[in-house]
Amino acid sequence: MDATPQPSLYDAEFRYDRAPIGALQGLAPQRVTYAACASKTLTPALRLGWLVVPDWLVHEAVKQKLLDDMGNTVLEQLALARFVESGGFARHLRRVRPIYRRRRDTALASIAASLPGANPTGVAAGLHTYLRLPTSCDEMGIVEAARDRGVLVEGASWNWSVPSAAPPALVIGYGAIAEPAIRSGLAILGSLPHLR
Repeated sequence: MDATPQPSLYDAEFRYDRAPIGALQGLAPQRVTYAACASKTLTPALRLGWLVVPDWLVHEAVKQKLLDDMGNTVLEQLALARFVESGGFARHLRRVRPIYRRRRDTALASIAASLPGANPTGVAAGLHTYLRLPTSCDEMGIVEAARDRGVLVEGASWNWSVPSAAPPALVIGYGAIAEPAIRSGLAILGSLPHLR
């Protein structure tokens, strides 16, 4: 039996409609590093992540980690390890996965009803969708108008290396929002004159 730690699959924790996609690291484990964290699956406040690095890179990774932040507190690392080993992490994922799927489905239905000209992508996994807007839309105008109406959305262009070249799009997060709020927020978004 191979005792080498196996990296999880990309976005496997919150994959809803199809089998998870294997991480690139699995194709060339002696050439590719795998990085992950507990921020999405548990809480960003935990501030714990991990690397699966090729053998030849372990020493340098440990050295850089020490130089970077002097290490993480041991208590949080032990608590997370115990949570994983005891099966608590797996139980947590089984409990929240259907909740996030319902929220995702609510967001998609609300987008279809309130924003028929928009095209949601990246919906098979995760806790957000990338919402492509018609090319005539003013992304920042929509973000500002939505904020004025109490709806916080993120413009997608700042994720591009050249934001001015990005097509208009929004990042719609649904992980931390109850279904009624998802419906009402997207209905407000759909009513904005910037989207007509």
